[in-house]
Amino acid sequence: MSISAQQVKELRERTGLGMMECKAALTETNGDMEAAADLLRKRAGAKVEKKAGRIAAEGTIGIHVSADRKTAAMAEVNCETDFVAKGDEFDAFAGAVAARVAAAQPADVDALYRLPHQDGAPATVAQVREGLVMKLGENINVRRFERLTTGQGHIGSYVHGRKIGVLVVLEGGDENLAKDIAMHVAASRPEYVSKDQVPAAAVAKEKEIFAEQAKASGKPADIIEKMVMGRVNKYLGEITLLGQPFVKDPETTVEKLLKSKSASVKGFIRYEVGEGLEKRSDNFAAEVMATVKGA
Repeated sequence: MSISAQQVKELRERTGLGMMECKAALTETNGDMEAAADLLRKRAGAKVEKKAGRIAAEGTIGIHVSADRKTAAMAEVNCETDFVAKGDEFDAFAGAVAARVAAAQPADVDALYRLPHQDGAPATVAQVREGLVMKLGENINVRRFERLTTGQGHIGSYVHGRKIGVLVVLEGGDENLAKDIAMHVAASRPEYVSKDQVPAAAVAKEKEIFAEQAKASGKPADIIEKMVMGRVNKYLGEITLLGQPFVKDPETTVEKLLKSKSASVKGFIRYEVGEGLEKRSDNFAAEVMATVKGA
């Protein structure tokens, strides 16, 4: 029987798979839409399973921020090669995933996969993912995501080269300041907003290490204590956002910059593609630093 372009279009929207695959499935099932969809899902599932064990540590960071900048979401979507990660379809999928997270607040990746890919779309996130696996020939998965909301403040965002993504909740200031702080977080990798958030156990451990190092100097105990506290304060300045020199103006700290703008950071999230999955040779932090200094 003859298969119409409308039938192919409808099946593509339902499954997220390619035109030729959809047409072939409709032809094989004599135009039965339900049977064709089931056939494609079975075939896609088999192909996805074959690729599921392959390492996927490349990818991209998708970010979605609402128009009022009160809600935002960020997702890391992984694939096997940087070549695929740079593709428009893969990038669009990452963006759509972040938008789904922002709108629907899924509890985990499994719940996310069961959601419609877009509002009103028949295909789920899982089905579109399966379609990409078939089309692009690589293992593709959503590794993680987070969602932020704010009542009084607004959210700034920044993505560097698809590989590093940051969301920052800022009270006071403006959109430009929020983006500047997000760029700073991308470049400088702070672990906490302020020293008050650093676990006491972590501070005690560093203090113990510094004390052992200082003892080797042979100086009096009171001098050693001052040396240790100096090193602890330096350590806290290095790992906290407020204590770090601002990347665009190292003569001032982020804390001083925020005070001058009557602003405060309530929280941030920083993702880097593949972190924790494998060793990376690319120095993305240095690359971001060069970018923001030239901005």
